[in-house]
Amino acid sequence: MKYYSTRKNAPLANLDEVVFRGIAPDGGLYMPDLIPAVDVSFFSNLHNLTLHEIAFEITNKFLSEYFNDSELKSIIKESLNFNIPLTHFHDNIYSLELFHGLTLAFKDVGARFMARVCQKLLERNKKKNKLFIMVATSGDTGGAVANGFYGVKDIEVLILYPKNRVSIIQEKQFTTLDENITAIEINGSFDDCQKLVKLAFADTNLQKEFFLSTANSINFARLLPQIFYYFYGYAQLKKINPPFSKLVYCVPSGNFGNLTAGIMAQKMELPIDRFIAATNINDVVPTYLQTGVFQPQTSIPTLSSAMDVGNPSNFERILDLYNSDYQLIKKNIVGDFYTDKSVEACIKSIYKKYNYILDPHSAIGYLGIKKFLKDKKDTVGIFIQTAHPTKFLTTVEKLINQQIEIPKRLNNFLKKPSYKYSIKNDYTAFKNFLKYKYHNMG
Repeated sequence: MKYYSTRKNAPLANLDEVVFRGIAPDGGLYMPDLIPAVDVSFFSNLHNLTLHEIAFEITNKFLSEYFNDSELKSIIKESLNFNIPLTHFHDNIYSLELFHGLTLAFKDVGARFMARVCQKLLERNKKKNKLFIMVATSGDTGGAVANGFYGVKDIEVLILYPKNRVSIIQEKQFTTLDENITAIEINGSFDDCQKLVKLAFADTNLQKEFFLSTANSINFARLLPQIFYYFYGYAQLKKINPPFSKLVYCVPSGNFGNLTAGIMAQKMELPIDRFIAATNINDVVPTYLQTGVFQPQTSIPTLSSAMDVGNPSNFERILDLYNSDYQLIKKNIVGDFYTDKSVEACIKSIYKKYNYILDPHSAIGYLGIKKFLKDKKDTVGIFIQTAHPTKFLTTVEKLINQQIEIPKRLNNFLKKPSYKYSIKNDYTAFKNFLKYKYHNMG
């Protein structure tokens, strides 16, 4: 399998190039030249398979030319060392809890998988330089990538995040590790951080000097494993066996990597009828779905900070998956956005009715699925829960007027001192720091 750029102006690449470059030379995002369908027999037995077995079947379709069965199973076993349970919420609404990993966020799935893929590829690679990974984060990506790559030999990770726009717990998860993890706060938004990373990858002189990659969802190795849990959610639903004729997934969306993975799962023949792209007031994609016009905007801070994205990178992949056919996209994806006021009311209501605590991002997923399923009795909806509520402790405790027990693994982060650098929102300043850091790595 080869990989092409969404901008169609770069040569086809193999997996090594895709993982180590992150972004194609023409500035596009890599996509596989074929999205393979799974066998009918796989679906007939899907409800009897474990998460690891499902992940192996899907990974093997994409990476069998690069890794043998033993290597793939090892990558999956080390990556997915936690469960992803499907929970029946009420009526025809279910949730897929993706927050049981080390950093209590869905991005643990992709980050841990990518770290192990990188490690195995580096063992074969003849380059002498260390791999330098740059990541822009709006919150959860930073912690997941930092902990996924922490201590991995020959890889140095640089995390850029917007100053005062991530929660204290999120910040602690990537500023307390040190060793091969460097955290940099940028005086700007997530989009500013992402722009600095993209400028670095577009800088041909920098690319010649350094061995650079990225672990954002713009890197296909981060995106691929997110396909797993769409299949696994369906498998668990089939095991529960509720009566339904259609399945809808609601995906709380920021940079739109999660939704992209879901669309790829659908194209692999997973029977998903529709997707709901639920956002906060950073609503560029819901607006596109209404008007056909994609207009990036300056991101606005909200309670669901990890979704404060005004120019989602993975939307380029979504356009590519549908050949930019607006009518087809609109038919398959429903978009909606929700205010902080709606999110607050939802968290309070769910806790009062069901004694269940949602984080602000998952609350948007619930609001999206509830609205869509109104009067649709033949449809079952699964909304994605992206983070544990304790990651937004102050906000959630205030809303439910109840103290939340902090999981031990989060407490461990809170007790440690932070290590971080501060840089102004300027590419020259960032580039100078990058050169300094790169040439002073151990």
